[in-house]
Order: sequence, then C-alpha cells, then structure tokens
Amino acid sequence: MTTESRAAANARLHEIADGVFAHVQPDGGWCLNNAGLITSGGDSALIDTAATEARARRLRDTVLAVAPAPPRVVVNTHSHGDHTFGNFVFPEAVVVGHERTRAEMAEIGLHLTGLWPDVCWGDVEVVLPTLTFRDRLTLTVGGTTAELMHLGVAHTTNDTAVWLPEHRVLFTGDLVMAGVTPFVMMGSITGSLAVTARLRALGARTVVPGHGPVSGPEVFDTAERYLVWVRALAEDGVAAGATPLEVAREADLGEFAALLDGERLVANLHRAYAEAAGAAEGAALDVATAFGDLVEYHGSLPACHA
Repeated sequence: MTTESRAAANARLHEIADGVFAHVQPDGGWCLNNAGLITSGGDSALIDTAATEARARRLRDTVLAVAPAPPRVVVNTHSHGDHTFGNFVFPEAVVVGHERTRAEMAEIGLHLTGLWPDVCWGDVEVVLPTLTFRDRLTLTVGGTTAELMHLGVAHTTNDTAVWLPEHRVLFTGDLVMAGVTPFVMMGSITGSLAVTARLRALGARTVVPGHGPVSGPEVFDTAERYLVWVRALAEDGVAAGATPLEVAREADLGEFAALLDGERLVANLHRAYAEAAGAAEGAALDVATAFGDLVEYHGSLPACHA
C-alpha cells in the first residue's frame, strides 16, 4: 500500500448523532479536510467532498456503505478545492453553495493543484454549485432539518455553516479548525471573530470543524484566542514598522505552537496588517506575496499529504 493510500485509509466515518456522520481525514493539515453526511428517511446529503480523485472516490464508497441512496445534495462550505474538487464523483447530487462560492470556484478553477504539483490529484474537475443562496437556506433531508448559513466574511468571503438544530450538531467548514492553525488570508480577522461569536451562540453540542477532530464548543475558544493574539501582534508590528514576516519570526507561539500548520501565522498577519490600514473585510490582498512569505517563514513549501 502506498503512503498516499495508507493516509487515505486512515479517514473514518463517525456517527455523531442519529443518522449524522463526520468523515474525518487525519491529521487535518493542508488539504486534509473533513466532510459530513446526513441520512434520514431514505434520503441523504453530503457536506463537502475531498481534494483528490482517489480520496473523493474513497469518500463515495464510504458514504454509499452507510447511506440508503447516493446523496441528492452536496453542500460546499466554501470554494477551496480540498472541499470541492470531489463534487464530480457525486453526479446524482445537486451542488449547493453560497453565491460567492460559485463565482470564486469558477474564477480559481484548479489553481490549488498548481500549488502542490507533486500531489497525485487524479482527474479532478470543477463542478460548480447549481443552487446558490445569499444569507440562509433550509435543507430538509428526510426528517432532518439543516440550516445553511452565511454569517459574514471569515475564513473566506463565502463560507457556509451547516446547523442541525434538532441534533445540536454544527458543521463549520473552515470557519473553525480543531488542533489546526486558523487561516484567514482570504477572509478577515475581525470578521472571523464576529462569526465565531455567532457560531458559539447557536449552542452546538458537537462541532465538526473543516480540519481536525470532531470537537465540542471549546474549539471556539481556541480560535478566538488565536485571532485576538494575531491582531495584537499586528498592532505591535505596525507600530514598530516591522513587516508581517519579521513579526512572525520574532513571535512566541506559546499555546499555539501545538497547532498544525503554524506557518499560516504569516499570511494571517498580512490580513491583520491590511485591516489595521483600513482595508475592508475580505478585500483582495497580494496573495503571492503573503503566501511567499509563508513559504519563506516555513523554510519550504508546506507539505500537502492529500
């Protein structure tokens, strides 16, 4: 068995409530995202897919071993390829996403594959949402109600959270990650703090993050502390005339040193610097420079084990 196939085999489907499952891909680092499955009354819906063809097809096999029928709906929580590239292996499904998710997916295409050309992506293709919404959309899966909510600019400009009120289960997409460094380069520090507060207010008992293990509401506390810390670092850095890369190199990660993908700090600082200068939430950054600084801080391109 290859290293890739062994890693893919570590993915597991966990039943976290009656008919509700989390598909978790360890260790949750770059491109190793989670997905969700809702089954009820002979119906099913999937929340996000996977990055590579091999992982997406394995996800389909796993889902079909549990679901009474192929999912009739796939919800994309945002535009990034690790959550969307596998849409094409669910041809029976209507793909649903925020209106800006569709627009951004069409714009960026398969860009993610170019960042990590050595990954075996397979014959992935972009399948855009055909049903979009702006603020909220209610999805009924058998007897289960799923509330799709766009709560503001956070991880990106187009994030969707999926809330199952009867089960008190929340699928956050990359709005929240567990044991993994938040990533707001394409979103907002301020917006992420506001959205985190709104997610917390839902009263979820079980939280399925976009990356990392299934968690409880304590995952919001870690995300909030990290974002507040990054904003404070940026304020001090701006006052000192230091660059985001310089600030990151001098920063003591403290409790956040244990989070995966700590190099994201540099890109997050670029976002925090832009907001300190008055940029609107989600305003376009020089992504090449921000990601280039991330790579320089890390010492190499971060590993993607998709």
